[in-house]
Amino acid sequence: MAITEGDTKSDSRLIFTYGTLKRGFPNHSLMENLIGGGNVVFVGEYTTVETFPLACGPYGIPYLINIRGSGHRVRGELYKVNRSGLGPLDDLEGIEIGHYERLPVTVAGDGGETVAAEAYFAHRSFGEGMWKRCGEIGVEEFTVELGKKYERKEERPPNHVFLQDIRNFITNGD
Repeated sequence: MAITEGDTKSDSRLIFTYGTLKRGFPNHSLMENLIGGGNVVFVGEYTTVETFPLACGPYGIPYLINIRGSGHRVRGELYKVNRSGLGPLDDLEGIEIGHYERLPVTVAGDGGETVAAEAYFAHRSFGEGMWKRCGEIGVEEFTVELGKKYERKEERPPNHVFLQDIRNFITNGD
């Protein structure tokens, strides 16, 4: 699917996914539902133009960390998402409660074309701490092997406070 300049100025946004929302991963069913409802269109496989850290935190959750120039060029998938599709994605990513924040990123397709998109980055309140806790060693891609470590929300301990889990992971490695 070709992306034109006009596409990025409409009510739709280009969203770069790099983790559990990708095809074949645990949260892709949300994308499939949104695609089925006409709210999302798969564009293709893309890679960040700049390097960023991509690390896994508690429960095997992948985090793209907003430290440009560190890490790797990250591989993922690009989707065109309309306004109705954006709400469920923001909800999953915990935008309102400080888990992730949606920020601009430039990505390139296999043919070398670059487009402006947005991605869900680890929230600024813990992103840098997560990167340091992971030894400043990241990956280029959230793979199927890494995906096996991911625990769905319903598999996590009851009554846990997710941001506290992140703080514990950063501080204690738990």
